[in-house]
Amino acid sequence: MEAALDLMRRISPNHAETALSALLTLLPHHSSSLLSQVDQPLQVLCDLESGKEFILCEYNRDADSYRYYEGGISSVYMWEDDNEGFVACFLIKKDGSKTGHGRRGYLQEGAWDAIHVIEVGPEEEGTAHYCLTSTVMLSLTTNDKSSGTFNLSGSIRRQMNLDLSVVEGHLCNMGRMIEEMESKLRNSLDQVYFGKTKEMVCTLRPPHEIVQPRMPDC
Repeated sequence: MEAALDLMRRISPNHAETALSALLTLLPHHSSSLLSQVDQPLQVLCDLESGKEFILCEYNRDADSYRYYEGGISSVYMWEDDNEGFVACFLIKKDGSKTGHGRRGYLQEGAWDAIHVIEVGPEEEGTAHYCLTSTVMLSLTTNDKSSGTFNLSGSIRRQMNLDLSVVEGHLCNMGRMIEEMESKLRNSLDQVYFGKTKEMVCTLRPPHEIVQPRMPDC
C-alpha cells in the first residue's frame, strides 16, 4: 500500500486516472484507502436540467451518480462528521488550453486542478480548529514553432492547522486559509517546476547572448 501511494505521488497527473485504475485492479482490498488518499485531476459535467457545469469528485459521488451543486466549474461540498463539526471541500478547475474556458492562446493543453478539504471542529469558547489539506495539480503542454512540443506537469500537497475565532463566521476563515494556501502552492510550483526546469534548460542549452562563439586558440 505504501509503495502504491508513493508511486501515485511521483506519477504525472495526466496519467493519474489510468495508474489508479490499474492499482485498484491489483489491490482491490485497498480500494477504499486508495480512493480516499489519491487525488485525481478534476472532471467537469454539465447538468442537463439547468445547463450549468459542475465538478466531479469522490466527495459528491454516490455510486455512479454525481450530485449537482451551484458554482459552475468551482464547486463546494459540505457534510457533517462524527465529532460535532463538519467538513468542506472546495474544488477549482481552470482550463487554459486553446479549446477550453479562459484560453490564453499559447497553450495546446493546460489545466489547474485545486482540491481543498477543510475539517472544522466544534466551537469552544468562540474559537474552532481548522485543518486544511490542499492538493494542486498542474499540467501544461505547448506545441508551436517557437517552443516546439513541451510538457510540464506535477502535483503538490500541503496541510495547514489553525485555531481561529468564529466571530466573522466559518466561511471567512476558510476563505482566507484557502487563499493563503493557494498562494503558497502557486509559489512552490513556480520555484520547483518552472524554476528548476528553466535552470536545467539554461544549463544544457545556454542562451545565445551568453555563449559567444570564438575561434580556437592557435
